[in-house]
Amino acid sequence: MLEALKRPGSDLFDTLRAREFARLDDQNLAYLDYAAAGLYGASQARRYAEQLQEGIFGNPHSQHGPSQASERALVQARSAALDFFDADPAIYEVCFTANTSAAIKLVGESYPFSPRRGLVLSADNHNSVNGVREYARSSGAAVAVLPLDEDLRLFEPQAGLRKVARNGRGLLAFPAQSNFSGVRHPLDLVQAAQALGFDVLLDAAGTGAAAYVSLRDNPADFLAFSFYKLFGLPTGVGALIAKRTALAKLRRPWFAGGTVDYVTVEHGRHRLRSGPESFEDGTPNFLAIAALEGGFAFLNQVPQPDLQARLATLTEAFLSRVQTLSHRDGAPLVEIYGPKTMEARGGVVAFNVLDPRGGALPCDLVEQRAHAQGIAVRGGCFCNPGSAERAFGFGRYDVEKSLDDLGDGFTIKAFQRSLGPQSVVGAVRLSLGLPTNANDLDRAIGLVNSFAA
Repeated sequence: MLEALKRPGSDLFDTLRAREFARLDDQNLAYLDYAAAGLYGASQARRYAEQLQEGIFGNPHSQHGPSQASERALVQARSAALDFFDADPAIYEVCFTANTSAAIKLVGESYPFSPRRGLVLSADNHNSVNGVREYARSSGAAVAVLPLDEDLRLFEPQAGLRKVARNGRGLLAFPAQSNFSGVRHPLDLVQAAQALGFDVLLDAAGTGAAAYVSLRDNPADFLAFSFYKLFGLPTGVGALIAKRTALAKLRRPWFAGGTVDYVTVEHGRHRLRSGPESFEDGTPNFLAIAALEGGFAFLNQVPQPDLQARLATLTEAFLSRVQTLSHRDGAPLVEIYGPKTMEARGGVVAFNVLDPRGGALPCDLVEQRAHAQGIAVRGGCFCNPGSAERAFGFGRYDVEKSLDDLGDGFTIKAFQRSLGPQSVVGAVRLSLGLPTNANDLDRAIGLVNSFAA
């Protein structure tokens, strides 16, 4: 065991692991894919089952008792979400969506893009954010990209914003924490961008249960996330936390049930409701939303500073150990993409296992061996092409020619063959969460070391 985890207080996590996540050890599984989905605790699942068995929840758009029970669950969940991200309820609203992608789409489809109001993206973005550029382009808006340095951190982002601002303002969108590299981008960029006249969309999906985002300290105009990334259950519910003033700037391109005060067919008019309901199309997922209060209560068993400290300790231990691994001839066994220390980074590590000549082994080969050993990690580019392009050095290749040549025959393997035998397309991602312990990391280190030759 790691010495740091023998300190007083680590027994809290050991107790939680045994009580709430015993299924991991019962099934001999080292789950290390928390950037993709958090895990729910056993008591959390029981509480939700009891709610469904004993409660009667109706459509919240009605007025009877079961409807009011659902409405109370919505109100409690909105409050808990604001508390989690330290958002002032006098300033912010919570709009429920299907997931982070849907929350981002709400902003993208409704933002008043124009030739003088453009879009600025960080090169490090999930494709759910990259997709906003299609709305911007359809409105004749310029799209700019803030580049990354060799550690996959934003390179002089404030200078880049000032340059863009000469030709107009608009929307800046970037992640609080990279889902590719674990980089924590500087949140002071929020207010720096706002001082230049930009609105800011912050993708918080990658921060997970150890979220460190305070909307009081870093008052983004919009923040998007999914609840299952925080505590596993339920899936199918996300949220957009937005300033009321920011919501007022949006222009919805359509309306639906639940979003309007009235619609007239004969006169072709409608009026959207005020507040978050005007952005919640149709009936909200009220049965799933009823589980959210229990999810936040489950997280509250562990003080955030303690969870952040534990994950930092575990991540640092993995980074330091994996970088010492080598082949018998001393050649390094691993290449890490992104920061190799804990400076401004979270519990997500992207890497490739190397052969003795320094070439990257196919990430799917590592995934297959991991699966056989009962270790859950992820391989690929993690829906983050900008970070992948920088990490894998795509600038050395004629990528556009390869894409044009492949056309409808595009596959990852065909793309790699087109770039050449030395190209790298894909990595292995290990990500940590509340139940992670030192034994999980021992098994991950063993997996990597099993490729030593």
